Amino acid sequence: MTESYEKKAAEESKSPETIKTDVLEAMEYQYRSKRDIFITIEQPEYTSVCPMTGLPDMGCITIEYVPAETIIELKSLKYYLLQYRNVGIFYENIVNRILDDLVSVLAPKKMTVI
Repeated sequence: MTESYEKKAAEESKSPETIKTDVLEAMEYQYRSKRDIFITIEQPEYTSVCPMTGLPDMGCITIEYVPAETIIELKSLKYYLLQYRNVGIFYENIVNRILDDLVSVLAPKKMTVI
């Protein structure tokens, strides 16, 4: 019984391809010519779905970066992360996907996602 329920739950989760990056908004970093800063953003209530079992995965996502020309608008980042709520994806893949998406939008000097 458990095995069939896990299979059904996993099949009902959304694909990672449903994540839209166009919700991410970059804003001008007004001090770019004056100094480099290190920005840390913590999202302590991150959720997605395990692609194998369909069970909720919960964790903390931490984004650290040094901006070049732009910074992320935080509300847009929250909406972006909220899209993962029903997506079947491993946590290890999530951090890499988020890193790729944010780098493509912001082009920071340096960025890590953990």
